[in-house]
Amino acid sequence: MMEHENENSSSGREDAEAQRRAGEGGQQLFGLRQFYSDEGLADDLLRQPPLELFSAWMSDARESGNVEPNAMVVSTCEDAKPSSRVVLLKLFDERGFVWFTNYESRKGRQLAANPNASILFFWQELQRSVRIEGRVERIEPELSDEYFAVRPRESQVGALASDQSQPIASREALEAKEAALKEKYAQNDDPIPRPDHWGGYRLIPDYIEFWKGRPSRLHDRLAYTKTEDGSWDAKRLQP
Repeated sequence: MMEHENENSSSGREDAEAQRRAGEGGQQLFGLRQFYSDEGLADDLLRQPPLELFSAWMSDARESGNVEPNAMVVSTCEDAKPSSRVVLLKLFDERGFVWFTNYESRKGRQLAANPNASILFFWQELQRSVRIEGRVERIEPELSDEYFAVRPRESQVGALASDQSQPIASREALEAKEAALKEKYAQNDDPIPRPDHWGGYRLIPDYIEFWKGRPSRLHDRLAYTKTEDGSWDAKRLQP
């Protein structure tokens, strides 16, 4: 999985020489190197249900000082062309992993064409990562209504103002749309209705992999694959 490195061992002269090897406007990053701790993933963890392990890791991430521990990369694919973006996980349980977005966005259109996707968490403070793959479905409208109702009013307006992933002439044009909606809904305190094109997705996992950085690039990888009977087949993978 991912390898991040960072050290300051190179001298200024070495850095200058390395930079000359990068193309015009680029950067050569050979010297960025992170040394990982000896703390690893014991084989005993393979007997732990993956959702239980993920929940424990999410709790650790929330306590680590990470300002957005629920940030994740969602990757979709259409016509053999992958596409990734960062969104926020808002719910997870035995049914899957839920986030909210515009159904008419690029990722929404891609998921309609190909519901297979992956999500990726990276918690640098903990030197941990989790990769999850599976099929995606829209969640029940009632749950989307429930979440939309507790969003800040400004975020509700933003969901109405933005035709996500569609071109717009300028930032000023977008802010004008927002201002018009704010004026409309400032006239009363009635709840702002959730637009039909906005709601939640749930990724139903069939593969979950836990990664922990280790010295000498001999990282730990524990992989869980869903079997036909609904159980999880757990294995340790080579880094």
